[in-house]
Amino acid sequence: MALELRYAARSDVGLVREGNEDSGYAGPGLLLVADGMGGHAAGELASAIAVATVADLDVHPPAPTDVLGALADSVTDVGDAIADVIDTDEDLRGMGTTITGLYWLGQRIAIVHVGDSRAYLLREGELSQITHDHTYVQTLVDAGRITEEEATVHPRRSLLMRALDGMTPVEADLSVREARAGDRYMLCTDGLSGVVSSDEIASLLGSGEPTGTVTRLVDLTLERGAPDNVTVVVADVVEVPDAAPEVVEVQRTFEPVVVGAAGEPRVRLRLPSVRFPDDAQPDPDRPEEPPPFEGGPPTAPQPLIDADIIVPASGPENGVGPVRTPEERSRRRRLWATVAAIAVGVVIVIAAAFSIALSWLNSQWYVAVNGSAGTGTVAVYQGIQATLLGYPLSSMWSDSGLRVGTLPFFDQELVSKGIPAADEADAQRIVSELTSRAQECTSIIPPAGCPGAPA
Repeated sequence: MALELRYAARSDVGLVREGNEDSGYAGPGLLLVADGMGGHAAGELASAIAVATVADLDVHPPAPTDVLGALADSVTDVGDAIADVIDTDEDLRGMGTTITGLYWLGQRIAIVHVGDSRAYLLREGELSQITHDHTYVQTLVDAGRITEEEATVHPRRSLLMRALDGMTPVEADLSVREARAGDRYMLCTDGLSGVVSSDEIASLLGSGEPTGTVTRLVDLTLERGAPDNVTVVVADVVEVPDAAPEVVEVQRTFEPVVVGAAGEPRVRLRLPSVRFPDDAQPDPDRPEEPPPFEGGPPTAPQPLIDADIIVPASGPENGVGPVRTPEERSRRRRLWATVAAIAVGVVIVIAAAFSIALSWLNSQWYVAVNGSAGTGTVAVYQGIQATLLGYPLSSMWSDSGLRVGTLPFFDQELVSKGIPAADEADAQRIVSELTSRAQECTSIIPPAGCPGAPA
């Protein structure tokens, strides 16, 4: 007997958000969820790009020995595609997305993961999370600074440490796991995992067909208030009769399902240069045949949308630039790497210069007035008598309490201007000498130059 996937997917905007920035995909060889971010910066575009780009592997599967490499390349392609869209509209800078996917290998599952969307495995009644959140609170949990329970209510629990934003190169988590008949996999965005507990997820995953299960999971989230978009994909590993020996590809018995932003015509129309997968849940108003696509390599079939409102994928006049070739994308990545290296070098030089300057400042000492010249006291300072951009380049080390007004007039003038010292010990020596001369001025007949001395 061979193994095959049976799957279902559902996405919902929730009860608080105005639009759905999640996207999901379930096909015979690939399961995906993506959680877009950016709000006005069009997170729905980012998640749709992620699903469309990675889902192409379900139509053009890589060699089994190159699956992890193909998944890594597809994540890079997502970043490049997002960058292309941002290049055409700077207002979209700031959008980004997570991506979590499972690629079916017949007897194994390959996992690709960036962000805080999750993948779970239910095996023999035991639920396990098979992805690791790329979030700030997860780093605190990993370091033992907070517990898993504290992480669920932490004020910065939504802060991502890794996401696809078209600006920063991202390395995806990649792994391969054994698949067994009876396994049930679930992928979800944090709209579900942030509201429904692991025990509740395990209970709901424990029975029913995938379609009913995704419905129950989303409905429970809605009952809890659904403060975020929620997207769920559930897939069962089932045994099927062995394919004929000459059949080596994954059997395409079931059609793919696209949910969320990636399945919305309004989103697809804003991304005319992105090739979207076909959808087994058709738009009832679409025409019989898809519009033709001119140019470019064959990829996943486009959705069927009214040809009268199709935006042609060409030129800057429609707001989207040309699709970059792999060579252009490679040059772009090398350019970004060069820029990053230069930036790091500049930062290192600046940091070294700052360290040297700080060390030199800490070696400088002087004695001066703390307060006004008339009523101030003699103090020891570390640094130099100067300011930089309004900030002083010295700090008071100690105050002797000796009033400047009790010193001989000559010493008063020296202290008011500042007396340089070789080091802290030398500065304390100067203070001691000034104290001695101030005491001489308190004698019955003060020496010349002292306050109150005979003229």
